[in-house]
Amino acid sequence: MELFDNVMLGLTTAFAWNNLLWCIIGVSLGTLIGVIPGVGTLATMSLLFPITYVLEPTAALIMLAGIWYGSTYGGSTASILLNLPGTPANAVTCLDGFPMAKQGRAGVALLMTTVASFYGATVGILMMMLFSPLVAEVAFKFGPAEYFSIMVLGLVAASVVSSGSAIKGITMVVGGVLLGLVGTDVNSGVARFDFGFPELQDGVQIVALAMGLFGLTEIIASINHVKSADRKIDVSMKAMLPTRDEIKRSWGPMARGSGLGSFFGVLPGVGPTVAAFMAYALEKRTSKTPERFGRGAIEGIMAPESANNASDQASFIPTMTLGIPGSVTMALIIGALMVHGIQPGPQMLTEHPDMFWGLVMSFWIGNIVLVILNVPMIGLWVRVLTIPYHILYPAIVMFICIGTYAVNNNVFDVYAVLVFGIAGYVLRVLDFEPAPLLLGYVLGPMLEENFRRAMLLSRGSFQVFIERPISMWVLLLTAVLLVWGVWSSLRQRSSATMTQALESN
Repeated sequence: MELFDNVMLGLTTAFAWNNLLWCIIGVSLGTLIGVIPGVGTLATMSLLFPITYVLEPTAALIMLAGIWYGSTYGGSTASILLNLPGTPANAVTCLDGFPMAKQGRAGVALLMTTVASFYGATVGILMMMLFSPLVAEVAFKFGPAEYFSIMVLGLVAASVVSSGSAIKGITMVVGGVLLGLVGTDVNSGVARFDFGFPELQDGVQIVALAMGLFGLTEIIASINHVKSADRKIDVSMKAMLPTRDEIKRSWGPMARGSGLGSFFGVLPGVGPTVAAFMAYALEKRTSKTPERFGRGAIEGIMAPESANNASDQASFIPTMTLGIPGSVTMALIIGALMVHGIQPGPQMLTEHPDMFWGLVMSFWIGNIVLVILNVPMIGLWVRVLTIPYHILYPAIVMFICIGTYAVNNNVFDVYAVLVFGIAGYVLRVLDFEPAPLLLGYVLGPMLEENFRRAMLLSRGSFQVFIERPISMWVLLLTAVLLVWGVWSSLRQRSSATMTQALESN
């Protein structure tokens, strides 16, 4: 009964014309930002932050939230069509989305990602409605040891994201961790691994890394194959519909991806990028045909897209119920509330129930608006592929440069994109996958920070990681995953050897 009353209160608040208008504005801006690679959700929210001073606090919160989860919807479009992740959370979608586009099935990929995004968002919203108090209590029990164990699990899982050798996957993860350590040490304030460049004291920018590894690398790799696009692409609704087998293959990945996304979204500091990579790793590892991944497998887009959207919604649980921002973006949302004298935390549910439940109900409205916006525009986005390459590629490079420069107004980041683009091409030639490197970069600093905190609190005792039950079970799961990965690799290698022997005979 109490839940019903809260839902009705939230609907009344969300459907107020002022809140409804800013919800539509927020999700529309978010979609546009996601489609244009490199502009960035954070940059746009920062530019629009002054508007929150003159808005009602509920309207400001709804608008900023709409930009946040709307950008993930739009980010898959650039990932699929151009191999350019609109947001870091969409980077893993490039692995199977772009091959589908090259096979002439971009419409199917875009339609199915919209379905996966809505499904994941639905699960995330339900999580926030039903389990906010309980989940917040569980997340509050996570200390540095638990977070360190989760990070280790993420890095081990990242090594199986790679479609090639597990050794190469681990190598890329380690490389990503090392990149993540570049910059100023948060504990000592000493700059490290900056090679004398003052611009690197704030670390390597994730936008520059993602744009270089995924976008510029693709352009460099395709430069010898540039020709006029004479492809006839069918953009009818019939051509966008998936096959019966693809629909059947999608349900499990969507359910598992949404579950993972909701879990990782609740943990402060983890977020949609980690959730998407973990969901992809899980699907590839549990698939009976892992060789399909990286070649246009529908599971490779359904799992991460449902995971990152579920995580987007669930990330509001620690932000609103604990007052703990899980990312810089969430910190901006807390800042918008504090401007109006509202302190997020447990008191939000009792002192400002209309704002809390109005935000939750606006998620439903915003996600329905996003489906209405995205499905009719699939034909328009698919037609991007008919643009001649000699026009399309320079335009992509321009967007990459503008988007990267706009984040910090620093031309050094543009040079970094060039470096990462060349490095990404060399890695592609050597058959190294870039996806694990990006996840290693994201998790590396958090791994170090939580390890140092855990060791400080335990006075240098490593036993803290096995004395705490949650940490122990996560590390055991990591060990099982490692053993499983080695066994699967050996099994695949032996079966390949047997096949070659039979063919030679």
